Amino acid sequence: MNEKDCMILITLGKTQNITHAADRLFMTQSALSKRLKLIEQEFGTPLLIRSHQGVVFTPAGEKVLAYCITMTHERQKVAQELDMIEGEICGTFHAGYSISYGTYRLAQQISAYHKAYPKVNLQIVSDQSSQLYQQMLAGSLDLAIIRGEYPWNGIRYQIAEENVYLVYSKENQEKDLSDYMYINRKTDPLLTSQMLQWLGESSLTAHSSNISVDNITTCQELVQAGTGWAILPEIALEDFDGVKVQLYFKDGSPFIRRTYIFCQEGSAKLPQIDYFIRMIRNGI
Repeated sequence: MNEKDCMILITLGKTQNITHAADRLFMTQSALSKRLKLIEQEFGTPLLIRSHQGVVFTPAGEKVLAYCITMTHERQKVAQELDMIEGEICGTFHAGYSISYGTYRLAQQISAYHKAYPKVNLQIVSDQSSQLYQQMLAGSLDLAIIRGEYPWNGIRYQIAEENVYLVYSKENQEKDLSDYMYINRKTDPLLTSQMLQWLGESSLTAHSSNISVDNITTCQELVQAGTGWAILPEIALEDFDGVKVQLYFKDGSPFIRRTYIFCQEGSAKLPQIDYFIRMIRNGI
């Protein structure tokens, strides 16, 4: 089994789907299926169970997948250490950005970093904070920018704390919230729980919404247009020209949202990651 075979299994582990994995690997489904059969023949046991819903790893497959992840990380680590020997900031690192944070900060930060260190190979993914946290626990990311409170034994730095607001357009400011629509949005389970808590304590309900959107920018734009009201963090309101009311829970505590850098202990020693962390903490 070679490096390409490892990447096939790792990609299948992420997608759980032959079609999606083939697309990511720029292979045909037929070529991918043939390669999987050869890998299974090499180990002498089935590694995957295929169904209409996707693929599931067998116990043997889970073990081989774990081996592939470990070997891929070790190879990358050796390559990075060799880069360090040359005395130049280069190498690769895998970073995750919370979707909402990335929407407003990723382009500026990555652009500044790339200009300073053009030889670093950045592999960036954007996802909900809960999913990035799971990837950090699995060791598939070197670093992640995560919003919300999650337990972590590695390196963690708080980089932001912002208020969460009730927002509505100026044209709706005389209306009672229960008389018009709440605009719901997809976010991570932790923030969803806090939003539902505030709604419950305020005798309001998310069920009054018949619009649900999958991103924070669309939600803000709908509020701005007078379509309804929403609960949004400060990061999404820099260009908002409406009414915003800071939220508090029933016990008097403010509804806030913190953002952190999570980093693997070993990864933080690599210069390309150390420079990235310092850049973010310095507010670039």
